[in-house]
Amino acid sequence: MIKIRLQKKGKKHFTIFSIVVANIKSPRDGKIIQKLGYYNPHKKIIKINKKNFIKWFKNGAKLTNTVKYLIKKKFNNNILN
Repeated sequence: MIKIRLQKKGKKHFTIFSIVVANIKSPRDGKIIQKLGYYNPHKKIIKINKKNFIKWFKNGAKLTNTVKYLIKKKFNNNILN
């Protein structure tokens, strides 16, 4: 199964998360299929490649709860319907 989830990057107290497509069996910081964007919680920045996100979402990739929240926040809940 394929999931769209967060991958931890950055320093110890300044973490930045990459939004990635990965196999459900791979570890959090393991092998990814494609990088879709990033999330910086300190500056409240969410950057996502909308075209690639829609492609993976329509092909059956599941979202984690955190990514679902970020997508709703970024696109005002229009993209998941």
